[in-house]
Amino acid sequence: DGPRPLPGQEVSVKVLGALEDGGLVERDPRLIFVPGHGDVVQALELGVPTMQPGEVSFFLAAFPYAYGRPGSREPDVPPEAPLLFEVTLLEVRDGPDPQPLPPAVRLRLGSQRRERGNYHFARADFAAALRSYRLSLRALDGPTTAPPGPEEEEELREQRVKCLNNCAAAELKLGRAEEALAACEAALRISPDNGRALLRRGQVGLVSPHTTALPSARPSSYPPLLSPQLLAEQGRDAEAALVLRKALELDPANKVIHTELSRLAKRQSPPSNI
Repeated sequence: DGPRPLPGQEVSVKVLGALEDGGLVERDPRLIFVPGHGDVVQALELGVPTMQPGEVSFFLAAFPYAYGRPGSREPDVPPEAPLLFEVTLLEVRDGPDPQPLPPAVRLRLGSQRRERGNYHFARADFAAALRSYRLSLRALDGPTTAPPGPEEEEELREQRVKCLNNCAAAELKLGRAEEALAACEAALRISPDNGRALLRRGQVGLVSPHTTALPSARPSSYPPLLSPQLLAEQGRDAEAALVLRKALELDPANKVIHTELSRLAKRQSPPSNI
């Protein structure tokens, strides 16, 4: 028993999700989210704030309030599928991630939020995707109840790099080249030879100079850049070529890198005199 969740509070719930035929597609013994942050399906966003701690509720969600018209690959939900959710509200806290959590819980929470970002990204809701990716980074970087072991530390590092690369992709889709470059640089500081981060960094350098970046609503959410100036101030094409070639050394068969290098070469070629 206790008060219902208020705006901005974090909740922990136990969730079971089933299709109409009874097939179980979702099971999470402790799902942690802040209602309103876009971390979970609409059925949970709208339903959990009506609950009290310890309460068990059932929500029958039409597809717009579940996984939408396309469905989902993870979890495996068919297109336009309604879902029945059994939800137990376990806990309500005053703010997101205020308390130390075991490293394994932080990893699960970070992965859950990154997957939610991928869900938004696949549906071209890039602002919502970026919000989920940033929440994932905050979960991965939060305090832990004990130092992570070697395998957990490596997995935390890998998940941070994945999130930063995803942030860069979302920032590019939103036309925010500076933020995208900052995310790439942050990923490369963790993993200097990460091919995806190098590719994204090269793609930032290929952003058309005529493209107007959307203004950032806040200072950069990523660690400061190593260099004092952006690629645009250093000569985008030259540096873009360097990082793309480095990425190609790491992944010679990557067709996307070959395409980007070809596009760069065409842009650098002088116009032919006819």
